[in-house]
Amino acid sequence: MRWLLVLLGCFIAQAAQAQGFASHDLTGFVDRVRIAIDTKASVQATPLTLTVTCAPCRGSPVADIELGRLNDGTEKRVRSGATTFAKLESLCIQQNPDCRLSALPVSPAIGWITVYGLGNGGGSTAVILRDGDLLMIQAKADSPGHAEDSVRALVQNLAPRIVGP
Repeated sequence: MRWLLVLLGCFIAQAAQAQGFASHDLTGFVDRVRIAIDTKASVQATPLTLTVTCAPCRGSPVADIELGRLNDGTEKRVRSGATTFAKLESLCIQQNPDCRLSALPVSPAIGWITVYGLGNGGGSTAVILRDGDLLMIQAKADSPGHAEDSVRALVQNLAPRIVGP
């Protein structure tokens, strides 16, 4: 009987280590989003999506934040180095020649941010992965720089609380 309890305890410990993000509900982050973007921002949230718009803000950003899952092996390939950030950037450049990609410091998760031209403005996307959980933050603004500023501000204010320790 004791062995069964020990074995069960080991399985529970392993399951606890592979839970992904600390939070799976974006509705509690509305105030943090306003802090990151501007108190004048309009924010709509559901557990898995959050949209923020702010026409009077610098760059007039529109941002979408989504929680989901990505189990296609991307996280494992990036963590192992089989897929490098340079390779990810080259794939992004194939879609948009203006695309630039860099790593995001979101440990224990992994993540990257892309910045690209988009029509008369620009866009930026952050991808953050941990144990198959996915946090994606996308912004469009009047320039690539303003889109990137919005995404970085959102990552800084949200990622530590969503990813967890």
